[in-house]
Amino acid sequence: MSGHSKWAGIKHRKAAVDARRGKVFSKLIKELTTSARQGGSNPETNPRLRTAINTAKDANMPSDNIDRAIKKGTGELPGASYEEVNYEGYGPGGVAILLDCLTDNKNRTTAEIRNLFTKKGGNLAGAGSVAWVFEKKGLIIIDKEKINEDKLMAIILEAGAEDLRVEAKTYEVLTEPTDFEKVKEALKASGIEYSVAELTMDPKNTVKAEGAKARQVLELVEALEDNDDVQHVYANFDIPDEILEEVEKE
Repeated sequence: MSGHSKWAGIKHRKAAVDARRGKVFSKLIKELTTSARQGGSNPETNPRLRTAINTAKDANMPSDNIDRAIKKGTGELPGASYEEVNYEGYGPGGVAILLDCLTDNKNRTTAEIRNLFTKKGGNLAGAGSVAWVFEKKGLIIIDKEKINEDKLMAIILEAGAEDLRVEAKTYEVLTEPTDFEKVKEALKASGIEYSVAELTMDPKNTVKAEGAKARQVLELVEALEDNDDVQHVYANFDIPDEILEEVEKE
C-alpha cells in the first residue's frame, strides 16, 4: 500500500496550499448533502454524516458551509440531488482504479470518465472488474517526528486499530471503518497530530509502475481527481518514492 498511502499524504499537502480549495470544498459539500439526505441530519445516528462533518472540519470548512450543506440534504434549503455512481478501470501498466462519484447527470459523468481514461492511456472496465482488489479501511497517517512507535502502538491498539505500518518518514494506522472515528478521537485526546485521516479502499495487492509509466499513471489519477463529479480515486499502484516526491514539488 506504500505508494497508494504516500499519494494520500501528497494530495493532502497539495490541497492545503492549492488554488483549487474551492473544488475541495465543493466535493465535501456534495458528500455532506448526500449523507444528510440518506440518513438524516443527526450525526449521532448517521455515521456517514459524522465522518463527512469531521472530514470537512479537518479541511477547515466554515461551520456555516457545513450547516447549509446538511440543510440542503434534509430539504430545509433548496439544493441539487446527487446519484452515487462507481466506476472501475485500468490505468497504464494494468493498475487497478476504482472511482466513487456523486453526480446529477450520470450520462455526462460516464462520458467524461471514459474520455479521461482513454486520453490518459487507460480503459474503463465493467462492474466487478477491479472492485475485488480493494477493501474498505480507515487510514491515518502520522509523521514519525510526532511520536515514538511504541507509544503510538499502545494508543491505537487500545482504541481498536487493526495495524500499524512503519514507513521511512511516517506511520500508517489502519482500522476497520467502524473503528475509524474512535481511533481518531484517541489520537486527538493524546495530543497526536495526523496529516491524513480518511476512509479509503485499501488495495490487497499492488502493481509496480516506474519511469514514464509511473508518470502516466499519476497523470490519469490526477485528471480523474480533478473531475467535479469524482469524490474519491483509489488505485493499487506502487510508485518509487523519488517520483512521488518530484510530483509533490511540481
